[in-house]
Amino acid sequence: MIPRLLPLLALSASIAIVPFALAEVKLPRILSDHMVLQAGKPATIWGWADPNEKVTVQIGSKQATTTANPAGKWSAKLELPAASSTPIELTVSGTNTLKVSDILVGEVWLCSGQSNMEWSLKQSSTASTDIPGANFPAIRHFKVAKHAAATPREDVQGEWKVCSPEAAGDFTAVGFFFGRELHKQLAGAPIGLIASNWGGTPVESWASRASMEAEASLRPFLDRWDRHVAIYDPAKAQEIFEKAKAAWSKQAEDAKAGGKPVPPQPNLTASPALRNSRPANLYNGMIAPLLPLSIRGAIWYQGESNVGRAHQYRTLFPLMIRNWRADFAQGDFPFHFVQIAPFGYAGGNPTADLTPCAELWDSQLFTLKTVPNTGMAVTTDIGNIQNIHPTNKVDVGRRLALWALAKDYGKKDLVYSGPIFQKSSVEGDKIRVRFEHGAGLKARDGKALSHFTIAGEDQKFVEAEAKIDGDSLVVSSASVTKPVAVRFAWREDAEPNLVNGADLPASPFRTDDFKAVTADKF
Repeated sequence: MIPRLLPLLALSASIAIVPFALAEVKLPRILSDHMVLQAGKPATIWGWADPNEKVTVQIGSKQATTTANPAGKWSAKLELPAASSTPIELTVSGTNTLKVSDILVGEVWLCSGQSNMEWSLKQSSTASTDIPGANFPAIRHFKVAKHAAATPREDVQGEWKVCSPEAAGDFTAVGFFFGRELHKQLAGAPIGLIASNWGGTPVESWASRASMEAEASLRPFLDRWDRHVAIYDPAKAQEIFEKAKAAWSKQAEDAKAGGKPVPPQPNLTASPALRNSRPANLYNGMIAPLLPLSIRGAIWYQGESNVGRAHQYRTLFPLMIRNWRADFAQGDFPFHFVQIAPFGYAGGNPTADLTPCAELWDSQLFTLKTVPNTGMAVTTDIGNIQNIHPTNKVDVGRRLALWALAKDYGKKDLVYSGPIFQKSSVEGDKIRVRFEHGAGLKARDGKALSHFTIAGEDQKFVEAEAKIDGDSLVVSSASVTKPVAVRFAWREDAEPNLVNGADLPASPFRTDDFKAVTADKF
């Protein structure tokens, strides 16, 4: 081993950037005590050491030896024992020896997105009953610390937590309910949940720069961000902040003297280069460091931050899924996502257009239909128009688990989706609509079917009547004698009642391809 005699300042900087700077064998934090390794796939074990240092890795009776490359990076693949709740140990040896204990072999899922995936179990509507009962030692949770980065990082902050009443309150609620359902339905199989999420973030933050640069339609979008980064002046930002802070101090004094609330303090404008909304920054900071890890798949709850650019989402979201699959290099692994809940994005403005959210739903439906091995949990019946964070996460996690159990774990007898628009046909002054997963069509509340509209060639939609006719619907309106298109739940506050025999809700849909109102937003 070659000793590194670096000045203290340089050493500190090196530690912040390069995890292997201390010249000893190191592992990333995701490979640590209480972790779950993915069953049925070779385990990639990786880390850092001195350049050209020999490293031996052992899991149970399996052993592999490798050598660190000139940059000090090494990796090895080992076959794992079968899925088991019996803990095993990982030993990594070079000039020093590391031991990782209490490792289980089971099902590992990446839980990502924005605040509705970040939403913790202690914030959910069933926290008072589910947390005391969260005694599932074979379910483990790793919370990736938030970090936006301009270039890909090599490690994350975080630690594995064993599911217990003391720890579970901080787990992602959607991930917890998803994982608990899998654990129960898969005969107690160990479940690893990796929570890499950040509230208020757009989908483009989670995709790599290279993947977006390869899409010509995104070039103006990326160029705009590049201009923001280039013109940012930290000195000017500091000057503006100091002036705002001085003004605030005076306002605060006046408010206190008058017994009024103190206004919020101003914040220093951060460089666009480091913002969590910048394209690729969360991919760099919170996804790229996980890429060598074997996983079963991913669950995703995001889209609220892209409602204003809903049409663009049909490019960005599929692109991100393909990007992750290519970079994890584990084939088209399962990717199941939540179709966002209804919410009043217009804030009650009576003149506002209420369709951008519906166009986001449409982009998510487009993704389901065009990207292989994906699943979509519809939530139009369990949202809260007044709250962008519906607290019912039990049904969200359960519906995601239905997709995984049926599609990924062979539970063929499960009904895992609500009605999904398949095709339509004009029949005189009516339009017939057919569905996939439409067996047992009904109104969940026993009332007339709601939130259907119909239009003629003028593209002006009016309220319509929808009647169940076997496994299809017949939609019509007396005011539209030559209909050409039907839309369902095509507004942000829609809470429709169409379900199938398993009481799973139908996805919002449209039968037309008229220009989207968000088509020119980027």
